[in-house]
Amino acid sequence: MTTTTRLLFIHALSPLHAGTGQGSGVIDLPIAREKATGLPYLPGSSIKGTLRDSAGLSPEETAAIFGPDTTNAAEFAGSVQFADARLLLLPIRSLGGTFAWVSSPYVLRRFARDARDAGIDDLPAPPDPPAETCALASEARLVIREGQRQMVVLEDLDLQPSVDTDLAPWATKLGIWLFPDPEPDATYWRTTFTERLCVVQDEVFSFLLNTATEVVARIKLKDDTKTVANGQLWYEEALPAESILSSMLLINPVQAPKRKALDGAAIEERIKTMIQPSLQFGGKATVGRGVCRVRLGGA
Repeated sequence: MTTTTRLLFIHALSPLHAGTGQGSGVIDLPIAREKATGLPYLPGSSIKGTLRDSAGLSPEETAAIFGPDTTNAAEFAGSVQFADARLLLLPIRSLGGTFAWVSSPYVLRRFARDARDAGIDDLPAPPDPPAETCALASEARLVIREGQRQMVVLEDLDLQPSVDTDLAPWATKLGIWLFPDPEPDATYWRTTFTERLCVVQDEVFSFLLNTATEVVARIKLKDDTKTVANGQLWYEEALPAESILSSMLLINPVQAPKRKALDGAAIEERIKTMIQPSLQFGGKATVGRGVCRVRLGGA
């Protein structure tokens, strides 16, 4: 059977901690990052596990989509492959407009490569702004003015804005996927997304990845004295709320022994029913981390 590829978007509504278990630096519990690029990601196993738990399907259909349970895992594979969700847009504090959704040429080009695998080939080449410049889809929200001077201030970076027409199709396409009809206020959110979309040079984005993630101190108190227990102060890193990641689902129906196989269309419809509500990904669930919207694109 033909493999069907779909894009999956994960929009963090609260800080998202997909950790590595331990750290070797100042941060005790850092987020998972790709070795070569340093880009944060959410493992595909986390996506698969969360969707499986929320499936609400019969045991037969659950096994057909995700594969059998651990004790019978050798019998056959699941019909859906879940790729890691990689960071697409990082929310960065902005002096104008509160925050910006920031990406880079490399990140967008890599997403466009994934989109082509999903049959979407109408995204133009993303802008590649020079150093100390940022490309915008619209200057309505992020640009501030000092006399005759215009600038976009992201964290401590003062950048020269430039409205780029090649970014408009990106804003439109991503806005539709992230905030589809008939969701409440979809039009408002698409407009807001366009006004906040910003592309910076790859090196600038790498700097922001190392300085603009959320780091919080966590402690455990002694029950009697309410002071910090010995050795119970640690630092955790998380992707901030409003981070947006993208993944791919590869749907390839597997003919399981003595089981009726679901076709690709039936599998996709069942996946859509799993991702309508908000879901929780990553660690620290009991303190509200990892609450995310999930949306399917490329259909």
